[in-house]
Amino acid sequence: MNLKFWRSLFLFLGTIIGVGIFALPYITSQSGFFLVLGYFILLGALAIGIHLIFAHICLATPTKHRFPGYVYRHLGRKWGHLALFSNVLGLFGAQLAYLLVGGGFLYKFFNPYLGGKEFWYIFAFFAIGSFLIFKGAKSVSLSEFLINLFFFGLLFYFFVHFHPKISVSNFLYTNLSKFFYPYGVVLFSLWGSAIIPEIKELLQGNQKTLKRVIISGIILSIVVYLLFIILIFGVTGKETTKDALSGLIEVFGPKIVHLAYVFGIITCFTSYLALGLTLKKIFWLDAKLPKNFSFWLAVLIPFLFYLLGLKNFVIVISLVGAISIGFEGCLDVIMYRKIFADKLSFWKKFALYSIPFFLVIGVIFEIVFSLK
Repeated sequence: MNLKFWRSLFLFLGTIIGVGIFALPYITSQSGFFLVLGYFILLGALAIGIHLIFAHICLATPTKHRFPGYVYRHLGRKWGHLALFSNVLGLFGAQLAYLLVGGGFLYKFFNPYLGGKEFWYIFAFFAIGSFLIFKGAKSVSLSEFLINLFFFGLLFYFFVHFHPKISVSNFLYTNLSKFFYPYGVVLFSLWGSAIIPEIKELLQGNQKTLKRVIISGIILSIVVYLLFIILIFGVTGKETTKDALSGLIEVFGPKIVHLAYVFGIITCFTSYLALGLTLKKIFWLDAKLPKNFSFWLAVLIPFLFYLLGLKNFVIVISLVGAISIGFEGCLDVIMYRKIFADKLSFWKKFALYSIPFFLVIGVIFEIVFSLK
């Protein structure tokens, strides 16, 4: 495995492992560990399948696109317009969540030393991220490679030093009344398809390496998530906070939690970079807008959402996970069936019909649950 594999893997991990990780211990405290574990097994397999489907679509298309552009090319303008709207709205929602949580962690880390309002820290997160997005793919992939090495080192440090504080009794709790609660957040936390066209370009269309990146990236992400849940939920139990980290102060003390805030800044920042780059290329390559104007759209609109007062990140990622990702998965299947129609066995056809049914049910339940 060469350097391109590792750069691609860390770029993929940087897209997947983001703000969703901080909602996972909280939803586990609400529904139960083994229920969340079941969701990871089921949705992990689903995520690998759909990501591989989209990768085959990318490889079979000679021209450069992002997700909406592939839909335009293979399904026509009507579906392409819907895909563009859904995809961009979902990515904007994700970027907003990264701004809220990453900027919030930046505030909690530096405020005791520098003072100032939270707005200025969120603005700093936005400004630095925007600069790296403007610089392009090489700076983003290299930044995520280095940052994710530090990220995994921090996770290992926390687990080794604080696992004695984990209470096994916390994992025996299950609340079946919130059986569907983890769905949107878990699906959101496993999604990284937006960056697959970027990875295809970095790997110069190497199919075997792209497949290894997808499978190993999603499996490694699940392992990281479960370790994080075991550590945080195992310590704080039903008292787990929505951002996962602020509730650790009483257990570990402020110094250790400040180190955890660094952990939070890293995970949010890497995903903010990768998805910001993808948004820019969607506007540039698929919507055919000028390159610089595409950059400003990609970075300014999520920040505008923040200024307008949208600040509940758990609801944002739940809805994005179920609705936007669900719609994207359905379109991936439809495109794949059209492109490879003459190569599908009976069982492949059965699986391809089952995936949209499952995703549509997920959208319905997520909307009903969110309205309660």
